[in-house]
Amino acid sequence: MSLTTFGAMMGFAAEMAGRGEELYRTLSERAQDPELKGLFRTLAGEEGKNHALMVRARRENVTEMILEPVAELRPEAYEVNLEVSKLTEDVSLLKAALMIEEREMRFFQDAASKVPLPEVARIFRKAALKKEENLRRLQGLGLSQTLKQRT
Repeated sequence: MSLTTFGAMMGFAAEMAGRGEELYRTLSERAQDPELKGLFRTLAGEEGKNHALMVRARRENVTEMILEPVAELRPEAYEVNLEVSKLTEDVSLLKAALMIEEREMRFFQDAASKVPLPEVARIFRKAALKKEENLRRLQGLGLSQTLKQRT
């Protein structure tokens, strides 16, 4: 499947954020470290807001633009397929979170350069910047997690 229309791209963005919210809620339930658990809850909330933003942007901006062609994006490059039930340690949960944020950041960066509406491109750029910020937060936490496990 390819994301070759504006409507398909917006639908994928909303779907991706919805899945991210579910994944973070599950990760927060599995995390042992209180700091990690709290960060996952925060990220789940952010994904929920992001989902609502993408749905609203699609509803407000997709009328005749829904079939507007865009340069092809391949959803497989951005999807995160995790078997969360197999993730038992905080370090593996953290790695999963890093993968989620990195892939979503790449999608929003790529989509921002291809979307035909400046308002939506701006939304995607802001989402990409937020994902970049989340990556830094998770990476910083990753260092403390690794140190805690070694002691």
